[in-house]
Amino acid sequence: MKLHDLKPDPGSKRRRKRVGRGISAGQGKTAGRGHKGQGARSGGGKGPYFEGGQLPLVRRLPFKRGFTNIFAIRYQEVNVDMLEARFEDGALVNGASLLAAGLVRKADEPIKVLGRGDLSKKLDVHANKFSKSAAQKIEGAGGSVNAHALKVTGARATVKRLRKADMERLYGDAD
Repeated sequence: MKLHDLKPDPGSKRRRKRVGRGISAGQGKTAGRGHKGQGARSGGGKGPYFEGGQLPLVRRLPFKRGFTNIFAIRYQEVNVDMLEARFEDGALVNGASLLAAGLVRKADEPIKVLGRGDLSKKLDVHANKFSKSAAQKIEGAGGSVNAHALKVTGARATVKRLRKADMERLYGDAD
């Protein structure tokens, strides 16, 4: 096969529709835009999701664009291999030391330790959450894992604090 043998598949290439080129062309005079009205004008028409002033579907549904879960807790993620590279054997690893090492942006925001990489140093790690593999690797190297519960405040507290036992107490059987 040579370059001059290459051809597109039959039916995959079509000629461009030339509108407004006379009535015999089939798309003459109004060029498929109909008579008068907003759509007939140049630059006319609204966006593809305009619904005549009704709140558009993309704004009605939260999983479409423009939705942010205000109750979401965003953790700063730190992997085990990062701890291996930045800390000495026997070091205390907490929010302040992670900030000083440049591994997190804010010391007072939630931190989660993930299990990517290996750890050979004995570290005392304080964070809000640990993945199972991260906890195993830290404890396997002789270190300690200290998970600190989040202090939840505001509207998020009312949503997050009703545990299953409280639901049963308030509303009867939770199932």
